[in-house]
Amino acid sequence: MTSGPEADMTSGKKTKAARSSVAAARSSVVASKPKPWGTIVAVIAVLALAGGVFGYAITQLNEKSDREAALAKWNPTEENKDPSDQIQGVVKKTYEAGKHVQPTQRVGYDLSPPYGGPHDSTWANCMGVVYAKPVRTENMVHSLEHGAVWIAYNPDQVTGEALDKLKKKVEGRQFSMLSPYPGLDKPISLQSWGHQLKVDSVDDERIDQFVQSLLRNQYQYPEIGAACDSSTFDTENPPPFVAEKPGADAIPMEGGEKDATEAGGEMTGTVAPTAAPTAGTGAPATQGSAAPTTQPSS
Repeated sequence: MTSGPEADMTSGKKTKAARSSVAAARSSVVASKPKPWGTIVAVIAVLALAGGVFGYAITQLNEKSDREAALAKWNPTEENKDPSDQIQGVVKKTYEAGKHVQPTQRVGYDLSPPYGGPHDSTWANCMGVVYAKPVRTENMVHSLEHGAVWIAYNPDQVTGEALDKLKKKVEGRQFSMLSPYPGLDKPISLQSWGHQLKVDSVDDERIDQFVQSLLRNQYQYPEIGAACDSSTFDTENPPPFVAEKPGADAIPMEGGEKDATEAGGEMTGTVAPTAAPTAGTGAPATQGSAAPTTQPSS
């Protein structure tokens, strides 16, 4: 049996050898353990998605900011009460406000679509409503008197993606409304009280300029502070539009009954007859108001 320094040396070699074996075994276990590639890929995918969403959000915010900056010049002010004067193609007329007709009556409007004149005592709901059906014009005109913008479109010319773009301009936007208008002579026509603009494309930048200039422009509509929602107006089944030209019994542009509660008026003016109309709201009858004026380009 070995003892002394020689024995200690032998024992040390065995201990060192044992430690080396343990270290080698551990390295083997670590080396043989598979990497969690699934988890790594999932984490990378989540980070990439988050980056993409963040980048998209930033892009959208920048685009919105750019649009708002571009439209800022169309905000009405005390010094610039009607920014639409600088929009090429806008037509303007002056109409007397607060003149009503009965639900059974037609108005011989001077223009189509009309943008002022006698109208039904019930206004069309204009709280960002997209009407699927054509609506009786006499109700729509009343909404203009309350500061709304009415976008009408020819249903034979504006469909699919173009119509979806128009809907996005109106949906949920208070004091605006969209409806089909059969027989319209242009694809799109915008109306506010005393103002009109007709365009050929939903991508025409003048659409947004018109809306920015005239929607609830306190200097341009007669019934400041009037409501646009209506609990009595059925948006799903509104009073129907009728395309035929008004008959001889239609209320002329200078007609209608003055409502003392609107536009500070007195109960004066022509009292409209109560005979039932022959049909709808389509072709205009040229009576009553001065010729419209078209604004020059800016």
